[in-house]
Amino acid sequence: MTEIKDTPVRLNYPFVGIPSFLRAQICTDLDQLDADIAVFGIPHDEGSPFLTGSRMGPRSIREHSLRFGAQGSIYDPETRTQYLSEELSQGLIADVGDVDVWPTEVRTTFKNATDMTRKILAKGAFPVMLGGDHGVTYPVVRGFNEPLHVMHFDAHIDYAPFIHDLQFTNAHPFSNIKPLAHVESLTQIGIRSLRSAQSQIHASIDDGNRVITMGEFHDIGGQGVAESLPRDAACYISVDIDVLDISLVPGCVSAEPNGMNYAELRDTLAALTTHANVIGFDLVEVNPQLDVGTGTTSYLAAHTVIEFLGLLCSQPRWVERRTERAKQRIARS
Repeated sequence: MTEIKDTPVRLNYPFVGIPSFLRAQICTDLDQLDADIAVFGIPHDEGSPFLTGSRMGPRSIREHSLRFGAQGSIYDPETRTQYLSEELSQGLIADVGDVDVWPTEVRTTFKNATDMTRKILAKGAFPVMLGGDHGVTYPVVRGFNEPLHVMHFDAHIDYAPFIHDLQFTNAHPFSNIKPLAHVESLTQIGIRSLRSAQSQIHASIDDGNRVITMGEFHDIGGQGVAESLPRDAACYISVDIDVLDISLVPGCVSAEPNGMNYAELRDTLAALTTHANVIGFDLVEVNPQLDVGTGTTSYLAAHTVIEFLGLLCSQPRWVERRTERAKQRIARS
């Protein structure tokens, strides 16, 4: 019989362990947060008018994120590039848990979301939010103080008017975001749904927003989207998973045909990380209860967030930021 020897190395298969994002350190006391990237969830879907379930999105995306990074980095065989090596090996990513959701008390839930965002920013960390329905983007953007541009990827305009006391559904986030004093511009990319109200499209355009339909996106490409911003401008990116084509996202209640393929979204995010100074990111509207058995949509969501972070953290401005924060840690020790 073969003797089984003690092994100091854990295999950490995806089905083993507590599902923090990318198996990152868990930090639920934000006063103790010391990371360059803070991942958090807002498991709220009371703004979904059709089918609920996206409240389970953050948990499912975390679970599928465990399928990445087992070797201590993310390796892209196409570009032969290692991503996130420093972030993973040095513990620079933290999972700070979820915003506390108060059922039926959306204003309290949103206040909790804004408070968490502000605490993360006060610690100098880059916020990555996992939703939740798209309504939850508003309290996160509200948590910033510095001037920024918002880049909104979606099949839908999400620019509904405030009527009948409806203010915080997943059709309203950008009607709430546009008036914020620190939001310098709003660009809405991938808009194509035949369920869009003409009045809402016109309202967004009349308010000075840039609405890029799929047709225009195909004309200008991801680089054209990025170059619509001033060079090195601070920007916040919000990705509704339904910006991708319906065939890719079965676990999304609002999926639409004629959407982006994955490479188009990835390359546009890459162009933004190069051209602009991205200061926050979210991905929303994953509904695991509607997904196929393999969790394709949750996997694709995790893949999108992870590849975005890899692209972001390879940028010279990020490397400089990481180096400066490392010096600050040494000075404090």
